Amino acid sequence: MIFTPKGKHLVAGEWLDGAGTFASAPAHGPAHDFAVGTVELVNRACEAAEEAFWTYGYSSRKERAAFLRAIADEIEARAEAITEIGSQETGLPEARLNGERGRTTGQLRLFADHIEKGDYLDRRVDAAMPERQPAPRQEIRLVQRPVGPVAVFGASNFPLAFSTAGGDTAAALAAGCPVVVKGHSAHPGTGEIVAEAVDAAIRKTGVHPGVFSLIQGGSRDVGHALVQHPHIKAVGFTGSLAGGRALFDLCAARPEPIPFFGELGSVNPMFLLPEALKARAETLGQGWAGSLTMGAGQFCTNPGIAVVIEGADADRFTTAAVEALAKVAPQTMLTDGIAKAYRDGQARFATRNAVKPLLATESSGRDASPNLFETTGAQFLADHALGEEVFGPLGLVVRVGSPAEMEELARGFQGQLTATIHMDAGDLETARRLRPVLERKAGRVLVNGFPTGVEVVDSMVHGGPYPASTNFGATSVGTMSIRRFLRPVAYQNMPEDLLPEDFLG
Repeated sequence: MIFTPKGKHLVAGEWLDGAGTFASAPAHGPAHDFAVGTVELVNRACEAAEEAFWTYGYSSRKERAAFLRAIADEIEARAEAITEIGSQETGLPEARLNGERGRTTGQLRLFADHIEKGDYLDRRVDAAMPERQPAPRQEIRLVQRPVGPVAVFGASNFPLAFSTAGGDTAAALAAGCPVVVKGHSAHPGTGEIVAEAVDAAIRKTGVHPGVFSLIQGGSRDVGHALVQHPHIKAVGFTGSLAGGRALFDLCAARPEPIPFFGELGSVNPMFLLPEALKARAETLGQGWAGSLTMGAGQFCTNPGIAVVIEGADADRFTTAAVEALAKVAPQTMLTDGIAKAYRDGQARFATRNAVKPLLATESSGRDASPNLFETTGAQFLADHALGEEVFGPLGLVVRVGSPAEMEELARGFQGQLTATIHMDAGDLETARRLRPVLERKAGRVLVNGFPTGVEVVDSMVHGGPYPASTNFGATSVGTMSIRRFLRPVAYQNMPEDLLPEDFLG
């Protein structure tokens, strides 16, 4: 199946032109023209989403589950074309895109199963107590209800799993919320073909067409208009700290402030405890190199910092990491802009007296080669910039003098998506002191693993204290992410025939 993009926006079942066109910038293959988004298109999509909510928001869980499964089926029916254009636009290998497509359809089907079970509704009933003195109590019931239309911003680094029909969209649709997607200009063709799959599922299941719209790239006014539209009741975002913070501030400044669920990245520190480092320094160094360079380091869970205790074992670890990284060939990054930002980040490290280069390479164009630097715990704590994310295959080794200094360093970190402890049995007491610190800093704490690779399961948390995300009580991966798009409603003394259907089955 060869896919030729329409180059248009999908707004409530109609493919529409915009205000001129922009050309895609593929890593390889032909460029295509796509319609530019406008504020008028945003308004039209949001109006249609509000209209759709009055049916979709009150549809049965069985109907929404069927819709989610239909989207998954339609995506799989376009598998070959999705991989083809996705690879052209992003430079990602076919195997990665095939795996990400499987994750995307798996998320949709997981949410379908999840809402059919009904546990997420958190149904509660306090029975009436008519005989209670001094005042009787009426029956009170509680259930989670959808918030309304949701805006979703596509992510640059996951063209499928975090974009058009990715986790945010799947969770919102499962909750009963129509979605307006602001497509990412790095992969507009991939976004379009997935939107085509959603549109086919809408037609197949008879869902209101306003339940989904895709607005392609445009000026910042387009994104701003989307988060500020009065019909939008929540926003899902995965991207940079600067971009996310700007949208967060807009959401807070609205006449009706709304929640902004932004996943903004982190450096995901690893703490290598003494006995583990002594037992397997070389293996850990090699494993870190593999995780650091996976996907050209373009994962939000990329472990950019390794904290080790000074000594011969730390030397073994860094030597192994350098040797493994030196064998990694240049990799194509997702966009020219991301590649330039990586080079700028590398230069920021290379010009600092506080760090020493362990592996210095040159990157050019859209390709990136790994780089590794080293500093001390004192220098790291004194220079805030060393703890800022560099999106790409760049690592920093931080050497400390003792487990106590390692704990002090951990306390100084900002919020993270993940934090990792590498330990053996002899490290248990040190790990016990470290674990409470790390759980305050991160949404996911790992032991003896690498954080790249996020399981889509009930127990996953992909979020963390700011600046990792803008809402530490939420996750953007796993079934608990549906809670972002729900709110509790209590029903007091309401006749059973008037209660929402969710109370009855």
